[in-house]
Amino acid sequence: MSKIFKNLGESRILIVGDVMLDCYLWGTVDRISPEAPVPVVNIQKETWTLGGAANVANNLRKLEVEPILIGVAGNDDNSLRLQSLLRKWKISSSYLVTTNRRPTTLKTRIIAHSQQVVRADREETKEVSQRTQEKILETFGKNLNKTNAVIISDYGKGVITYTLLNEIIDLARKKGLFIAVDPKESHFMNYKGVSIITPNHHEAAFAYRKKIVDEKSLETVGWGLMQLLELESVLITRGEKGMSLFETGKKVTHLPTVAKEVYDVTGAGDTVIATLVAAKSAGATLLEAAKIANYAAGIVVGEVGTAQVMKEELYSHIISSLESD
Repeated sequence: MSKIFKNLGESRILIVGDVMLDCYLWGTVDRISPEAPVPVVNIQKETWTLGGAANVANNLRKLEVEPILIGVAGNDDNSLRLQSLLRKWKISSSYLVTTNRRPTTLKTRIIAHSQQVVRADREETKEVSQRTQEKILETFGKNLNKTNAVIISDYGKGVITYTLLNEIIDLARKKGLFIAVDPKESHFMNYKGVSIITPNHHEAAFAYRKKIVDEKSLETVGWGLMQLLELESVLITRGEKGMSLFETGKKVTHLPTVAKEVYDVTGAGDTVIATLVAAKSAGATLLEAAKIANYAAGIVVGEVGTAQVMKEELYSHIISSLESD
């Protein structure tokens, strides 16, 4: 385990996907509005953080892994705020494609007493233009030789198109790179031939058109997706039930959750895929990488809002847990 964490800082991982901004309005509630049956939130502070593919990059940076973030931002004030946050966390914004045709994706969450009251989205979800796709592909191709793995962060906001995805996967496979996808339900059939996908159990069930109600149905879905999409592996996240890893030629491995408390699952999928790929790139087996990602997820869901885990914190948490077993 120590060798894996020692090697984490030597990796460089390329992320392609839907870059977002997350805004949190924090407050308290002590009355219901006289205008409608909704709570009146007294806002006390406002915080901004990176979301979507940018949060994947931030998770990698906290693990001391260098991210190469490729995505799309609007030519607007939120793009400037996004670039400012990227600079703050030492993530380059030079690989982003800026366009006048769509806004920078923004998700605003109002939180009262540690509970999300409502979320408001400002976004454009239609596919990016052909010209934008060409710019993304050009940037992707130029950076393949200096990366250890590829993460595709698909939130269905229009960046990961069918054509772009096929070309990205083809280029990465020719280089022999590990390709991980955080999938969107409607795009599942486009992920053929990647190294791993990391759906939650709802997404996996939707994609395979079979409800997961027990371990038998879970295994039917997991192995079914492996065969259907010609995958090397599948990691299905299962909330309070942990994770299940399916690998070619091996039995399924069920990993129980290590979370002590669950306050907010926002961004947990970003933490899982970032930590999994970081550990794999540092020399871990896929099972070891999944176990490390499971610990990371257990930490971030215990915090309210989009969160990440530092490399040293994660290592200490794992060692303490192993010693207490």
